[in-house]
Amino acid sequence: MLPVSRTLVFCAFVMSASPVWALSPADPIAATCSELAGMKIANTVISEAVAVPAGQPLTIPGGFGPPSVINSLPSHCLVHGVTNGHKGADGKEYGDQFELRMPDAWQGRLLYMGGGGLDGVLNPALGLQGASAIPERKSALTMGYAVVSTDGGHHDSGAINSDGTFGSDPDSRADYNYRSTKLVTDVARKIIDQFYRKPIRYSYFQGCSNGGREGLMTAERYPEYFDGVIAGAPAFNLTHAAIAEAWNTVQLASIAPKKADGTADLAQSLTEADLKLLTSAVLDKCDALDGLKDGLIFNPEACHFDPAVLRCAAGASAGCLSPEKVAVIDSIFKGPHDSAGKAIYSPWPYDSGDSAEGWRVWMTGFGPVPSINVMIFPSFFNGLALASAPPKIDIFKFNFDSDPARIDKAAAEINPTSTDWSAFHKRKGKLLLYSGMADPVFSALDLIRYYRQIEEKNGGEKEVQSFARLFLTPGMNHCSGGPGLDDFDTLGAMQTWVEDGKAPTSLLASGKAFPGRTRPLCAYPLIAKYKGAGNAEDAASFSCEKP
Repeated sequence: MLPVSRTLVFCAFVMSASPVWALSPADPIAATCSELAGMKIANTVISEAVAVPAGQPLTIPGGFGPPSVINSLPSHCLVHGVTNGHKGADGKEYGDQFELRMPDAWQGRLLYMGGGGLDGVLNPALGLQGASAIPERKSALTMGYAVVSTDGGHHDSGAINSDGTFGSDPDSRADYNYRSTKLVTDVARKIIDQFYRKPIRYSYFQGCSNGGREGLMTAERYPEYFDGVIAGAPAFNLTHAAIAEAWNTVQLASIAPKKADGTADLAQSLTEADLKLLTSAVLDKCDALDGLKDGLIFNPEACHFDPAVLRCAAGASAGCLSPEKVAVIDSIFKGPHDSAGKAIYSPWPYDSGDSAEGWRVWMTGFGPVPSINVMIFPSFFNGLALASAPPKIDIFKFNFDSDPARIDKAAAEINPTSTDWSAFHKRKGKLLLYSGMADPVFSALDLIRYYRQIEEKNGGEKEVQSFARLFLTPGMNHCSGGPGLDDFDTLGAMQTWVEDGKAPTSLLASGKAFPGRTRPLCAYPLIAKYKGAGNAEDAASFSCEKP
């Protein structure tokens, strides 16, 4: 739901220009930027429309880290406003705040940036690309896209996470669940048309986590809106994933020591050393299954790991784990179930990234940083999914027999789990899915399960690959990070697919965890296999083959 970074779009981007059509900085623009402040759009207020000169510094919030400054933005028009403003059933003021940035040298493309977590934060509409460090990474804005973002229908004054209380207002709840993207896109199109007086040639959506859920929701409910949808680590099965996080929290709490206030110290349930022992054993078992032992598990579905190999023998304590810790690891990775043994969510893949900071900050927390699961899921349960219906749920006392049905009442509006993709396919829309294999928030195996369901209901593997492709990234945590290759070009691949008709068979990936290394991320079900010769650090030495 909420990545450690507030920036929710992670992929490198190289864009092919269209010089015949594109506006150049010297071309006249139909309306001046300031004139847009006077536009009349139904149920919409434009609060600001200002021209931003090239190179003007912009500070980007750092989430859990320090802020960063970008100095390389092009000259563009910045528009702020709100649509669907209303007083909620709880007496609070709500509305979909939006930010739209339109470059002087427009290429005729619109990018909608998805949100994250429970939304409530208006991220800068830049379309930042790549997992490389800010400040000077590329942005869709710099590459000539008009870019729009929104807070999802409620604003939380810069808080790291919404408390979910907006769920008490049905209108705001609908905005978050499925409607905000449509409302804001409608407004953005009107402003773009007024500003450029040239039509949008192509519209794209890009988001990760809840942003990925928003992309799938829009493609399912409003299939005509976007030519291409990029959904990373999508929260498509959100109600069941939330139950899985409750399950993980309960399991970890059962072996955690108590803090001074009597609460469970989850950070000490499975320590970093415990988890490194686990991932080392996983690599020993599964690393070479793709033909090369290189610290990356590219054949995850062949990895059948049993944590029982780590159980301490009688009298041993070094280089092994207690039976209690082994049992908790096994229980977490098998996924939640009720007392009758019925599965509630998918299992989780074992991966080399399961000891990384990006894994621990969600599952256990570390040091002064509490587990994000404990922070975010009570808000989801009690503020949004239950819409203030008593009694509230304590994540540490979740009843896996009776509480799932209560949470699942929200599924129809919040989970984009439809397998009917005929309308999106018919209008020639394209869908690109990706996930880290060490994502601790949404199981990559659950995404694989859903992708297979799409294949079953839409003509099989070959037919589905004509409009939807899935890419899996070993070692990567939620949206980015971890000991994997998390820097890859999804937007460029999508643009080529939509505009040139060339479907991506693989994505070229790199990452700071392995300096100098590149690998192909192959379209599922193919995996990257070493050819047996050539530089093992070079993607050219690998081919995409069936496992």
